[in-house]
This record gives sequence, C-alpha cells and structure tokens, in this order.
Amino acid sequence: MVVAMDDSEHSTYALKWILGHFFAPFGSNDRPFKLVIVHAKPTPVSAVGLVGPGVVEVLPLVDGDLKKIAARVVDKAREICASKSVDDVVVEVVEGDARNVLCEAVERHHASVLVVGSHGYGAIKRAVLGSVSDYCAHHAHCSVMIVKRPKIKH
Repeated sequence: MVVAMDDSEHSTYALKWILGHFFAPFGSNDRPFKLVIVHAKPTPVSAVGLVGPGVVEVLPLVDGDLKKIAARVVDKAREICASKSVDDVVVEVVEGDARNVLCEAVERHHASVLVVGSHGYGAIKRAVLGSVSDYCAHHAHCSVMIVKRPKIKH
C-alpha cells in the first residue's frame, strides 16, 4: 500500500485513517499490506512558477525550504506510524510532480492500493490546479482509495 503524504491536514488524516483501519488492529505479522509512504517534493522551479531575471538566485533558497518541508513531513509520518505501533514502514521523498511521483511509486513497489487524501477542492479550483487524486484514479495501475475528512457540522 502506497500512501501519499504532504504537509496538509488531509494527508495526515488519510494516514491516520489507514493506520487505524488496516494496520493497528493487526499484529505486526498479520498486517494485510506493506506500508510505503511517499512525499512528492516539488522542484524549486515548479515551486517558484516563473522564469526571469533574479529567479536563479532564489532557487537555492526555495530548494532549502522544500527540503525542510520534506523533512517535517517524513518526521510527522514516522511519528504517526510509531504512535500506532507500525514500525515496518518505508518513507520516501521523491522530487517531481505528485501525480507522476505517486503513479511511479505504485509501479516501483508493485502496490495493490494507492491512498490519497482529498483536499475537497471545488470544481473551479480543481480545474485550475488539477486534482492529484483524480489523476491517480485514472492513471495508477492499482486501486486508488481517496480518504475524505468528515465534514464538521455546526
């Protein structure tokens, strides 16, 4: 099972949900899946999003920030897994667009399930930004589980 992880509450919720439903109830030898957590680190150029004078000087700073974010994501993922007594986990940081990184991780690990959190974008925002979960649902060579956080009722 490959689980997508970024620095959002949505992916944190998805990881916790997966651990609670597919890993924590089982003994370490009885778990139905091997767990691989993948964080797609954007390239500095894609994070900046524009090209022009002065961009070259900014790229090392952006890359440093992206590496710090990736380290936080990895630490948080390991902490969440440890809290559920799931220690047999592979955590990867792969640079690139999340859509491609996740589909490639599915192939590399021969995953039978890809898990992504849902950001809950509306139709317009999803059309502009693109949906990682939508892309993966159509292109990953395995089943894709989209974990949604329950809506809070007021």
